[in-house]
This record gives sequence, C-alpha cells and structure tokens, in this order.
Amino acid sequence: MDDVWKRAEPQSPCVKVCVMQPESGLCIGCLRTGDEIAAWPGMTPESRRAVMADLPARQGMLTRRRGGRAARVP
Repeated sequence: MDDVWKRAEPQSPCVKVCVMQPESGLCIGCLRTGDEIAAWPGMTPESRRAVMADLPARQGMLTRRRGGRAARVP
C-alpha cells in the first residue's frame, strides 16, 4: 500500500532555501533556474534527470556576496 505514492522519477532537488540570485539567475538552494523550477511538475523524467545531471556544474556559477549586517556595538 505504501508504493501507491512512490514514482520512478527524480524527486525535486529543492532544499527549502528558495532565494534567486540575480547575478546568476539560479536558486541558491537547488541551483535551478526560475524557468526550471516552474516547469518541474510538468517535466518528463528524462528532462528532470538532465537538469539534475547539470546541477553540480552550476555550483561555481553562484557569486559570493560581500558585506552583510554590521555588528552592533553596545
């Protein structure tokens, strides 16, 4: 009965850190583009596997942000 909800297709790479980086156009959590995220539910398993295979190479495309909040001095 537990097999009813299991599918033989790649699951979403989403890690619930959904922030799109403007410079690269990638989500910093899953490394997908906005178009890929939107299309994911309708993609074929083959298309999903192709996206998943490309994700590791995208890690270097994220740019590091400089700065942040200044420390508070009491």
